[in-house]
Amino acid sequence: MKEERETTGLCSRRSLLAGSAALLTGGLVSGIQNIYAGPAPKTMAPPLPWKWVKLDPLEAGRRAYRNYLKNKG
Repeated sequence: MKEERETTGLCSRRSLLAGSAALLTGGLVSGIQNIYAGPAPKTMAPPLPWKWVKLDPLEAGRRAYRNYLKNKG
């Protein structure tokens, strides 16, 4: 019976119900954890309009390359 199910790719009702129950349980647990974790800390951006700063393209490239290597991609 298992061989026939593997070749046809059909699912039984029991496996469908078990999978959906597991998904529902995971969603509920995740939601409850988010409720009890508390609000995320808010970071404030500086007020607009931001000051324009001229960037050196070579220095920006060096920093980007160093950060890429430091963070392993």
